[in-house]
Parts: sequence; structure tokens; C-alpha cells
Amino acid sequence: MDKTIKLRVKKEIDNSSELKVLKLKGSLISKGYTEIIHIADENTEYYLNSFSTSPENKKEVEHFVLNYITDHNLADTISLLEENK
Repeated sequence: MDKTIKLRVKKEIDNSSELKVLKLKGSLISKGYTEIIHIADENTEYYLNSFSTSPENKKEVEHFVLNYITDHNLADTISLLEENK
């Protein structure tokens, strides 16, 4: 069964940060971690982006996302949400 990964993305961001977020999403798709990323309004401040990946890739994807956030200074823009147990 595929695992769902959720990202919280701030709605009001500058063009540079928006480009970095788009590159992250493109990288997730081009690396074969997922085929589609779903986007929904979470509230007035954030979007909720979610996608499914195989259980074998889940930890690798989480590490990739966290490293990308750190490397591109996006901690105030995007966050990885913990899976509800």
C-alpha cells in the first residue's frame, strides 16, 4: 500500500521561493517518487500538497524533502507534515 506524504506550503511567498517550491515538486516527479501532487487549501495561509509514494521510498523521499528545504532556505515556506499514527 502506498504511503501518503503531506507538505504544508505557505500561500504568500516571493517569486524566488515559489520557483524553489516548483522545482522541489518537479524533482519529486522526475525522480519517480510520485506521478502527481495534489494541492488543496488547508486554510487562508497554507496549501496542503499531498502525494503517494511506495513504502520502500517513503524514508528516502522524506530525507530528500527535508534536505531540499534546508539547502534552499525554505523552512519558513514549506514543511513536511508528520503522518498521523
